[in-house]
Amino acid sequence: MEKGKPTVILGVFVADTAYRASRQPRMGETLLGSAFKLGPGGKGSNQAVAAARLGADVSFITRLGRDPFADMALTTWREAGVKPAVIETPESYTGAAYIFVEEESGNNAIIVCPGAATLISPADIEASADLIRSAGVFVTQLEQPIEAAIRALEIAREAGVTTILNPAPAAKLPPEIFALCDYATPNETEAEELTGIAVTSPADARRAGEALLEKGVGAAVVTLGEKGALLVDRDSAEHVPAFAAGPVVETTGAGDAFNGGFAVGLARGLTPAEAVRFGCAVAGISVTRPGTAPSMPELAEVEALLSA
Repeated sequence: MEKGKPTVILGVFVADTAYRASRQPRMGETLLGSAFKLGPGGKGSNQAVAAARLGADVSFITRLGRDPFADMALTTWREAGVKPAVIETPESYTGAAYIFVEEESGNNAIIVCPGAATLISPADIEASADLIRSAGVFVTQLEQPIEAAIRALEIAREAGVTTILNPAPAAKLPPEIFALCDYATPNETEAEELTGIAVTSPADARRAGEALLEKGVGAAVVTLGEKGALLVDRDSAEHVPAFAAGPVVETTGAGDAFNGGFAVGLARGLTPAEAVRFGCAVAGISVTRPGTAPSMPELAEVEALLSA
């Protein structure tokens, strides 16, 4: 597969502190866990690592503190091949996340403190405007301030860059943001937050996707976990099944794996449905491994799964 057009991602890096236990503790209770792991995370950073591991030309816009977690970020990106566009922010700290992983199911609950990335401003985006305009695909999420995301989407759209909004974590959004999105990629929870439609099946996902189209997005991709993803555009709705690449170990990075893969697919000229399938394959491999950024697969693994 060709390298494709450049991909630019705006988002957050956080250091993931992951705890495994049989259940979450109740308030005031202390539990013994079975494992702990420290590693790189943050939705935007994970998506950038996923895309870079797939061989894409990826730049990542963010803010970091000046601390050991910032060092971890820079090392992670260097090893994956991500080009950092970082504003150093010594007055704050590099973000961190608490991740609880339920031992039996691999399901997770997360608290994110983005730190320096909460200071990303529209002025920061203006400083990176030429980089955004140079992209074939631009991606952002909701962990940094919404004003910065909106300005970046505006710049990308004005330049004819394909825009993807991964509306995570779930939040209510200003109405003007939807028309700036060629694609919105919510999961079930996020789709319900944005549309008021509870999503428990592909049929629900279609209704939610159509509601997002009414709000102004070009197309919606509702990710459905083990049920795959549903692409809804002006003409049709297509359900893409999930890929079973092995036993599920952890689902924490699955959404980021999908979004990174979907962006790469579009940047390489795949049709939207093909790009969704490609993203599902990336996610299908990621859930067979622990961690977030460390779980992202290489291109050869994804191509092997797609051709199996």
